[in-house]
Amino acid sequence: MGYNISVQNFIKSAGHTAHHFGFSPLERLKQHPSCKNCESKVQHRATAQDRKNDSLHGLLSGGMCSYFEHKLSAIEGPVLFYSIESVPRSGDVALSLQVFNVRKSIGEALLIQTIRSLLADLGVDNFVVRINSLGDTDSSTRYVRDLTNFLRKRVDEMPTSARELMKEHSIAALMHLIEREHDLARRSPNPLEYLTDASRKHFREIVEFLDMSGTPFEIDPKLVGSHDCYSDALFAFDLLDEARAPLTDSPFMIRGGRYSTFVQKMSKTKVPAIGALLVLKDKKAPQSVPTPRAPQESPVYLVQLGFGPKVKSLLLIDELRRAGISVRQNILSDSLSEQLRHAESTNARYAVILGHKEFMDGTIIIRDLHQQNQEHLPISGLTSYLRKVTA
Repeated sequence: MGYNISVQNFIKSAGHTAHHFGFSPLERLKQHPSCKNCESKVQHRATAQDRKNDSLHGLLSGGMCSYFEHKLSAIEGPVLFYSIESVPRSGDVALSLQVFNVRKSIGEALLIQTIRSLLADLGVDNFVVRINSLGDTDSSTRYVRDLTNFLRKRVDEMPTSARELMKEHSIAALMHLIEREHDLARRSPNPLEYLTDASRKHFREIVEFLDMSGTPFEIDPKLVGSHDCYSDALFAFDLLDEARAPLTDSPFMIRGGRYSTFVQKMSKTKVPAIGALLVLKDKKAPQSVPTPRAPQESPVYLVQLGFGPKVKSLLLIDELRRAGISVRQNILSDSLSEQLRHAESTNARYAVILGHKEFMDGTIIIRDLHQQNQEHLPISGLTSYLRKVTA
């Protein structure tokens, strides 16, 4: 199965899809009034060597550098941005997606759905999402303790290279054993068995999102990352061949996860951070990428409330995007009144409202914010309805 994806098509589709799901170009977000009027910025001490801890060429944790250096931390609430990057040494083109100030699992769900939609735009529909969790600090502390004891008792079974890495950290040794498909990696402790109640709930919600959205996935306890970087959930996309086996010549490398641990260590501030990186392999990044023009604002604002409605809303955003209907939304908000106020402040004409009752009934509320009236519709008829009223 071969894919021929051009750099130009990748960049164009990446920007269009990211915007539709609420991400702003980094270059545009830097001009936000809160950033420009901020007199001081949060300092961090991350060096190029530190950034390599994310195992993604430093491009994932580089989002933290952008967040603090461009004073994006002055923006209240969730901060979502994307950038087109060049992978160090190889020069391959990559899309970096960043989400800050979002503690709940909807942050991971948003990233996964955005990537899934982008892949569909690029003609990729045969893939599986692998997920795992290292949990919060309490979870990972207990896991690392038992992992270290497990490996120390079997040090004679380990290759010399893994023994050397044990001097650095047991997870570094484990990652090496996993890469070599060593039997000790298969037999090592499962991090999911060490999750606290809060981390287990967070991970379970991500699994529920994948299941409800029809995203093919598998739980992979051996998907791990640097102990200095990752916390809680990690995920990876593997492209598959017709036999559902991972492609040996996949055009993409796609990884993501929470790296709040790295942010706290490098800045001494507690800021929830999640990111994802899509590398288009063997395709060089252009010398410069112009900032996309701000798209025309949509008259439609999607309002949701509750976990199930959030999942359904992500699918609706994608359905409307494919139908050529742009929509504004704040999928990360848990407040109905906040979303409606935002819809009115942006002069949206129609609020599409999906609450728990509508989610269960398979309906949707369409509120005309100018005429101050509303009607209920089957959710299956939303796209055709919006086509008529926004034509």
